[in-house]
Amino acid sequence: MFDNQNKPTGVKRVHLATLNSLRAFKWLYSHESAFKQELLLLLIAIPITFIFDISMKEQMILILAILFIIFTEIINTAIEAVVDRVGLEIHPLSGLAKDLGSAAVLVSLTIATIIWLAVLV
Repeated sequence: MFDNQNKPTGVKRVHLATLNSLRAFKWLYSHESAFKQELLLLLIAIPITFIFDISMKEQMILILAILFIIFTEIINTAIEAVVDRVGLEIHPLSGLAKDLGSAAVLVSLTIATIIWLAVLV
């Protein structure tokens, strides 16, 4: 069991959690090329949504589809980090965990593509 009495609460907890999240984003940007590519995709996608004659709701759906890819990439990277932390030796379950995380990213890319096609075509 761990001691919950010494853990920060309230605004201090939220502040520390935000700092941890920002540190994670910095690490992702420094170490994960896929994350950089997906951020670039987001930066390109946002202005593209203003070119087309679509509603603000449709613009938000398109942007959220790209953010979903980034979200999935973050989860995939977390899975990879945990697997690597457990051990660097080759094990079928370690490979499976990494492959499943990668498959989740592929599914999110497919979903985003379908959403973009459905809105714009």
